[in-house]
Amino acid sequence: MELTTGEVWTLVSTALVLIMTPGLALFYGGLVRVRSVVNMMLFSVSAMGVVGVLWILFGYSMNFFAAGETGFAGSPFKDFGLLATDPAKFISVGFGAVFAMISTALISGAIADRVGLGSWVLFAGVWASLVYFPVSAWVWGGGWIQHLGATLGTPDVIDLAGGTVIHINAGAAALALALVAGKRLGFGPGSHKPHSVPLVTIGAALLWFGWIGFNSGLATEGPEAGLIVVNTLGAPAAGIVGWILVDTIRGKKPGVIGAASGAVAGLVAITPSAANLAPLWALLLGLIAGVACAFAIDWKYRLGYDDSLDVVGLHLVAGVIGSLYLGFFAFHDGLFTGGNGGLLLVQTISVLSVVVYSFVASLLIALGVKRITGLRVPPTVEEEGIDAAAHGEEAYAYETAVPEMSSAR
Repeated sequence: MELTTGEVWTLVSTALVLIMTPGLALFYGGLVRVRSVVNMMLFSVSAMGVVGVLWILFGYSMNFFAAGETGFAGSPFKDFGLLATDPAKFISVGFGAVFAMISTALISGAIADRVGLGSWVLFAGVWASLVYFPVSAWVWGGGWIQHLGATLGTPDVIDLAGGTVIHINAGAAALALALVAGKRLGFGPGSHKPHSVPLVTIGAALLWFGWIGFNSGLATEGPEAGLIVVNTLGAPAAGIVGWILVDTIRGKKPGVIGAASGAVAGLVAITPSAANLAPLWALLLGLIAGVACAFAIDWKYRLGYDDSLDVVGLHLVAGVIGSLYLGFFAFHDGLFTGGNGGLLLVQTISVLSVVVYSFVASLLIALGVKRITGLRVPPTVEEEGIDAAAHGEEAYAYETAVPEMSSAR
């Protein structure tokens, strides 16, 4: 059987989304100190391994409810290992797998510089099984959030590519994990500066590149795909402008780190809404997200939690903004575009539900992992650098030149 045009595009999009997790590893790796780059990048790579295996074993089965089925999630045992899955669905299986990988990897930025690999892997596997797979089923697999509109007599919840499932879910989990892990040694404004601006830039470029497939991988028509691509370009562009404006107004010197963060804020915000906003409203959304997230990353200092790489300030905040924004500006059903408050109601319910569930479940998982493994590395290892002590590798290995021996005369 020949592949359809849509199936070919989904295959291409799967490859685009797959490269986003190594891109995230580079983005996060550039943001940490030089002595923990390997550890930080390995968190993303290990998430690909653990979650990829779990997705094939039972994650895909948990991700979908059978017709008329209700509950917490689909059964992990109804098709263990995909032995009975129709091969025609394997493209969908692969596309879902790369989403699960990066969703889990996003959380790791909250615990940079102080958590061991074993603790992270244990948390990642349990979190994916008990939080990501069920929430994905609620929103995309026929679960209660997907049917919330029909239940309440309102428009259906809109979440194109994961405003709730991915960004709000991971952001709430990151907050819980950061609270349990505690603060880094010497935590404070300016105490842990990024070690590589070029690495951050390369990572951000790969994320934006892959985000085209992330948002448009299941687009079925040319006009829809075109709108998604334009919005996925426009919102992060406006996010860059918004972030730089905030830095300039506050008297900060604009930099590449801020610009890259503004792009990510815009990308996160447009994720749930790229197919349902006119480009003008997508630009406004990106600008709002860039401005809001530029302020939000300072919350950790005021509130006293150590979210190392601002997963909360970027993904949770921009994810909430992008999901709720649909209630005001979505085609036909927004409060300002259709005079209907029903969409805003169901968007709000879905956002609050995922925030509460993910935070509480993640907090319990993190406490359990801490009880089993201790979670954090010893203070001496944290101070000297995790890479050499725990991984035996360095991000940059410089050879010492050996002086030439003078020839005997």
